[in-house]
Amino acid sequence: MSKILIVTKRQIQWFIVVLVLIIAASVYFSWDRSEQASGLPTEPRIFQLVTGEFKSTAEDGSEIEVYGWHPGTIHVNKGELTELHITGVNGASHPFVVEGLGLRGEVKKGKTTIIRFTAAKEGIYPIVCLTHTDMRHGGPMVGYIYVE
Repeated sequence: MSKILIVTKRQIQWFIVVLVLIIAASVYFSWDRSEQASGLPTEPRIFQLVTGEFKSTAEDGSEIEVYGWHPGTIHVNKGELTELHITGVNGASHPFVVEGLGLRGEVKKGKTTIIRFTAAKEGIYPIVCLTHTDMRHGGPMVGYIYVE
C-alpha cells in the first residue's frame, strides 16, 4: 500500500510565508550595523585643569591650607588621544605623576603644562602632586583620570 501526500495550495502559501519570515528575521539579527572607523583621530580630546588652593583658619587660630586639581576627576575613553592642559594658578610648583600611565610633569604658577597620552587600559589613575603629599604639606593633592 502506498500513501499519497496531498499538499493544498493554502499549505504551500503558508509554507512560503513562514520561510520568508524566517529568512527576514535571520537577515535582521545577523546584519552588522556598525561602521568601521576610518582611522585614529588626529585631534586630541582636551581637558583644562588648574591648580587650586583652599585656605581657612582653624579654631586655634592656625592657618589651614590645602591644594587640589580642578576638576578633581576627568573621564577619558580607552584608546582616545587625550591632552591635559594644566595651568598653575596657586602654588609656585607642582611636580606630578600619573600613576599607572607613566606620565610625569611639572606645573608652575602662571604657566600651562600640556601632557598628551592615549590610555590603553580601563581603570582609575591618580594624578599625584609630589610636593603636596599629606596634610603637613598642604595635601594630599590628588586628582583622578577615569578611563572607560
